[in-house]
Amino acid sequence: MEQIKLNSNFLSIPESYLFSEVAAKVAAYRKAYPEATIISLGIGDVTTPIAPAITEAMHKAVDEMADASTFHGYGPEQGYLFLREAIAREDYEARGVDISPEEIFISDGAKSDLGNIGDLFSAGCRVAVTDPVYPVYVDTTAMAGRAGRFSSGRWDRIEYLPATAANGFIPPLPSRQPDLIYLCYPNNPTGTVLSRDELKVWVDFARDNRCIILFDSAYEAYITTPGVPHSIYEIEGAREVAIEFRSFSKRAGFTGLRCGYTVVPEALKLMDAEGNTISLRKLWLRRQTTKFNGASYIIQRGAAAVYTPEGLRQTGEQIEAYMDNAHTLLEACRRADLEAFGGQDAPYLWVRLPDGVSSWEMFDRMLTELNIVCTPGCGFGPAGEGYVRLTAFNTPEATREAARRLLNFKI
Repeated sequence: MEQIKLNSNFLSIPESYLFSEVAAKVAAYRKAYPEATIISLGIGDVTTPIAPAITEAMHKAVDEMADASTFHGYGPEQGYLFLREAIAREDYEARGVDISPEEIFISDGAKSDLGNIGDLFSAGCRVAVTDPVYPVYVDTTAMAGRAGRFSSGRWDRIEYLPATAANGFIPPLPSRQPDLIYLCYPNNPTGTVLSRDELKVWVDFARDNRCIILFDSAYEAYITTPGVPHSIYEIEGAREVAIEFRSFSKRAGFTGLRCGYTVVPEALKLMDAEGNTISLRKLWLRRQTTKFNGASYIIQRGAAAVYTPEGLRQTGEQIEAYMDNAHTLLEACRRADLEAFGGQDAPYLWVRLPDGVSSWEMFDRMLTELNIVCTPGCGFGPAGEGYVRLTAFNTPEATREAARRLLNFKI
């Protein structure tokens, strides 16, 4: 058989995705010690059942699908208008932000869109990421051929912008002019946020340097500090330079249902090689109509129910319970003399390790000595070494037990 040519970019990325590697290690430990009671504070998966207002809406949608007079086949690739209008009204207009339903695209989750958005840009685009960073940004950049060569834990065509305790987790601006900048706030994995003035610095930089910010705000519903922006579009001029990604996974427990959305403002335009002005919204619409058939009608009805008074109250209570977990873990870390960041405006804690203790070493010790699963910080990039991430998404009972174990932990 004639040799089939592969996309060689896939051959250069690390063989295992971070969370797959963590899952494999935990599975091996469970097999060896089946009697162990393992508490997962690793992968950011939710544990609370879907809110009643949402499940009721989906039950009604299922009934519609069983009736010829209300059956829905293919839906609009951009998403049903009833959901896009609810998002525009409740997530943006309510915060004084002008986003129209036509600028909102419903998908099967923010992770998909964050990977797929690269279809709009050439392989030669220069990319900058904050470090530590959600691995999807880096891995999909590499899959698209934009990352260069991988060596010593980093790619040579990606500019890493370290955000550590030393700089208060405020990453420096790029030293080389990038084309694309990935920002995630509230941040995964550090759990930290940027103030309005700090985020404005990035918007101004992008406007001055003709960059596009790919802004992941999947955790905005967890913000409690007054004045911290929930959307990059709260910053003047951001509509001209930013694409925003959001998810119902952590806001409403949709990790198993899959629904999110991306905002591509009409004001966001680029020049092509001939100097013509091109609307990125139109390109993304073209991409979606070609390669995506839309999220399920049933799931979109469930997502729309998030914005009802009952849905907002019920999901708000769930978020509050997860943040109570975060505060429990934060207090336990402090009492165990572990320096921890985050846990105030995000469901993540970023725990700094004593000098000489590596991230994977801490992962192994917490798993074997405490039966607690964390995520090693080195999996989030070079600046993540020396940290581990804890999530607040387990049950209150399991979280309290994890806190009790942490209090007896001697590094």
